[in-house]
Amino acid sequence: MAFTGSDIIKLILAFILPPLGVFLEVGCNGDLLLNVILTILGWFPGILHAIYVIFRN
Repeated sequence: MAFTGSDIIKLILAFILPPLGVFLEVGCNGDLLLNVILTILGWFPGILHAIYVIFRN
């Protein structure tokens, strides 16, 4: 699997603000809501979920 420049940008944004990385990958849907909740509960779960979503798509 090859990464594009946009994937690298999304991963960087996922570390800084996880919901933004998810939003750029999938838009406004259930994954974004779940990521916002996980980020509120703890920064690390939000980052893990964001990375999962970016790698999944």
